[in-house]
Amino acid sequence: MAIRDNFSYNDMDEWLNGKRVTEIECLVPDLTGVARGKILPRVKFTEDRGMRLPEIVLGMTVTGNSPEHDDAFDRAISTTDRDMILKADPGTITMVPWAVDPTAQVIHDCYFADGRLVDFAPRSVLRRVLKLYTQKGWKPLVAPELEFYLTAKNIDPDLPLAAPIGRSGRSETSRQVYSIDAVNEFDPLFEDIYDYCDMMGLDVDTLIHEIGAGQMEINFQHGEPLGLADKVFYFKRTLREAALKHDMYATFMAKPMAGEPGSAMHVHQSVVDGETGRNIFSNEDGSPSDLFRWYVGGLQRYMPSAMAIVAPYVNSYRRIVRRTAAPINLQWGVDNRTVGIRVPVSGSQDRRVENRVIGADANPYLALAVTLACGYLGIQEQLEPTPMVEGSAYKMAVELPQGLPEALTLLRREDRLRDILGERFIDVYSAVKELEHQEFMTVISPWEREHLLLHV
Repeated sequence: MAIRDNFSYNDMDEWLNGKRVTEIECLVPDLTGVARGKILPRVKFTEDRGMRLPEIVLGMTVTGNSPEHDDAFDRAISTTDRDMILKADPGTITMVPWAVDPTAQVIHDCYFADGRLVDFAPRSVLRRVLKLYTQKGWKPLVAPELEFYLTAKNIDPDLPLAAPIGRSGRSETSRQVYSIDAVNEFDPLFEDIYDYCDMMGLDVDTLIHEIGAGQMEINFQHGEPLGLADKVFYFKRTLREAALKHDMYATFMAKPMAGEPGSAMHVHQSVVDGETGRNIFSNEDGSPSDLFRWYVGGLQRYMPSAMAIVAPYVNSYRRIVRRTAAPINLQWGVDNRTVGIRVPVSGSQDRRVENRVIGADANPYLALAVTLACGYLGIQEQLEPTPMVEGSAYKMAVELPQGLPEALTLLRREDRLRDILGERFIDVYSAVKELEHQEFMTVISPWEREHLLLHV
């Protein structure tokens, strides 16, 4: 579900007036999931006014740089720095709970001057994949589980992060997975988070303490993918703001702390018939359907080539390590958390697949787009999965790329993903990520100074 179902521009105007909003943050999620855009006074925010941003906003690295002398990138994004036209999605209008004055925020879609959606914008990529399901008469449903760390404030990036100090005056030093008392250490923060999410209509479900020191997980109610991507996008922004209010940081880095598990965005996914609502992963007698098997087969076949999208940074691959609560392959199994593709125990109507490969640092729009794309391709090509794993998949071979350059090579070579996600998106995304890796390679790490300085 969207934050506000079936909301029109007129509905949005009435809502803004009722809330006595004075400012509106007009947001566009970029490739990294960062909120770009403009802040407008309420009186200037009208449907016919529109807004513009340069296309290059969607072609920047996490450091704010853009590729140069890349022919494919230059063909996709105008070298004249032309504008995109932004149009608000009324269903995403919500308040900014931490603002001093009554302030709203709304997500915008990006259009070319001729009225076409900008095909390399993350929201457009997800819409493109969802259209394929609609054409089949299907409706995908997803439920993200988003892990994150709370850390003490750290203004020096050369220093390691540390767990924050809770109400007891002490920081965590041991594993506190599923501990209620460990969550209650930060009760004032989480009260604010739940209040903020309730005010914004984000429909968050359960909160748990994960394995790492200061590591938490928030679960979202299942729903349609675009609405859930919007909610994850908003939640990341909301959590960071709430943490700052309580003098700490919240991070969605895949591996923020050495010696601690990484953070994932596990995505439960199923597909129902658009007319009847019946889960197409189950036969009439309740047994797993062919479509279910083929969906799993598609994830196994295509997710290695999609890793650059679901593990988008050099840091992402520090999470994909054997026996660190993260998958190293795309084996599948029932109620098995060592595999990349887990099938939870459920009734036939609730049969679903959990993709455990996706990192918490992934752009939610792109992550949902690509996992649904892989499953769709599996159904289209009737790809059979490998035999189900009964024991630990940590004992099996590594099947996932071990670094960003390898992942980008696989992404660029996979024509089927290029077709389904869009050629220009793949060109823009790959060029941006390649530049990010080049930027990273100019930095010398403490490990190199510690072990190489006087020994080689």
